[in-house]
Amino acid sequence: MPAEQQDRLLELLERHFGFTQFRPSQREIVEQCLAGDDSLILMPTGGGKSLCYQLPALLLPGLTVVISPLIALMKDQVDSLRENGIAAAYMNSSLSPGEIADVERSAIEGEIRLLYLAPERLEMPAVQSFLRSISVSLFAVDEAHCISEWGHDFRPSYRNLSILRRRFPKTPLIALTATANARVRADIITQLGLERGRVFEASANRANLTYRVVPKRHAFDMLLGELRGRPGQAAIVYCFSRKSTEKTAADLKANGVPAAAYHAGLSAA
Repeated sequence: MPAEQQDRLLELLERHFGFTQFRPSQREIVEQCLAGDDSLILMPTGGGKSLCYQLPALLLPGLTVVISPLIALMKDQVDSLRENGIAAAYMNSSLSPGEIADVERSAIEGEIRLLYLAPERLEMPAVQSFLRSISVSLFAVDEAHCISEWGHDFRPSYRNLSILRRRFPKTPLIALTATANARVRADIITQLGLERGRVFEASANRANLTYRVVPKRHAFDMLLGELRGRPGQAAIVYCFSRKSTEKTAADLKANGVPAAAYHAGLSAA
């Protein structure tokens, strides 16, 4: 890569993401995308996977389309990108037809750099037709382990992402995941047609994490002791059921620890 483009990468990295240098493998992955080549990224959560396609999107001439499995995840990433001065949008079931039309217009007019879609939406012929009508420079498949029947979080619609290679044969593709053993990795490569791409694998070691396992005796008293020993810090307590989640939160509050229950039975508000 020319020195001028390398300087430009560092400039954008600092301006939009607040970093003065790349994490291991990030620069090589970004350069792979800018060269128009495929890649599979195996990088632990928090390792900086998203930047590997978000930064190239600022330099590529067309749109970067990101396949993401969750509406909440799309919104979080788009909000973060916008806060960092990057034009991004999503199309999913949370939007009205009019709002979707506005996003499509923005994409057609080149007003956004990244567009987030759910795999189910990509199955729609109208969406495929729309994408073929504009310039797509890169497809990024986030949480790519969802494509594999051997994965822990298989999504049938992810399996149909094999159409990307058939419908957009000249558009490079980057697949990213934090959880892929050898079997899942091979499946991702086969399903997405990444045989000619490069695999980047970062260490799964998280030096900032410590694990400790202790016998469960007088569990609530132990929990209370742990939390009181960390004043001013936050904690997540996992429970087996909604009922135990609510009881634990209530018991903690009764003992002076600010706590709230969070589970699928709650309203959106």
